[in-house]
Amino acid sequence: MNQANKLLIIKIIHTIIWALFVVLLFYILYSGITNTVTVYTWIGIGLVICEGLVLLLFKMYCPLTVLARNYSDSQKDNFDIFLPNWLAKHNKLIFTSIFVIGLLVVVFRTLTKS
Repeated sequence: MNQANKLLIIKIIHTIIWALFVVLLFYILYSGITNTVTVYTWIGIGLVICEGLVLLLFKMYCPLTVLARNYSDSQKDNFDIFLPNWLAKHNKLIFTSIFVIGLLVVVFRTLTKS
């Protein structure tokens, strides 16, 4: 398999995982806003925290980005994922903000539940 095909596979996998985490983040936010916090909300929060720990271990890079570097010397922020470059560039800021807001709403709902 050539390098272009390997990079394509990484981009597809990376995009699917990214999409799953985006759905998870919005589920957490939705759970808090609608006051429907369940065990699945907390599992989602745990998964997002685990993802954050992985990013910390890899110096704020996704392991798939590190792997993709072997197959590309592109300096674009979206070289390893099927996202617009502006979104890939600001991905962590945008989705960390959504997570923190969702987490705060979930914690507030949980603490004020009667």
